[in-house]
Amino acid sequence: MFTIGIVIDFQKEFIDNLKFYRKLKSVSQEKLAEACECATGTIGCIECGKALPSFELLVKIAAALQIHPADLFLRNASSTVNNTKNLLRAELLPQIETFIEKRL
Repeated sequence: MFTIGIVIDFQKEFIDNLKFYRKLKSVSQEKLAEACECATGTIGCIECGKALPSFELLVKIAAALQIHPADLFLRNASSTVNNTKNLLRAELLPQIETFIEKRL
């Protein structure tokens, strides 16, 4: 079961990542709110920890920032997943194919 402290840690990381990607993309809180079709103050309230986004808003925020929603919780999470997939395809897949060819 999650404790309040863990939830606050996740929320802080989410807020830090939201601010990071919003600034990286040079998007104001107002423009992000507009892109997400939410009230102007909503993004500000989320960024200062006074509000939590719904799942739908979280997905809209990620789309507006052109990032994977997971990146809002773990910075560069989608890149890490893609790098892992590419590594497996480049190194493991040929070994599996060779193994299968030898067995057939």
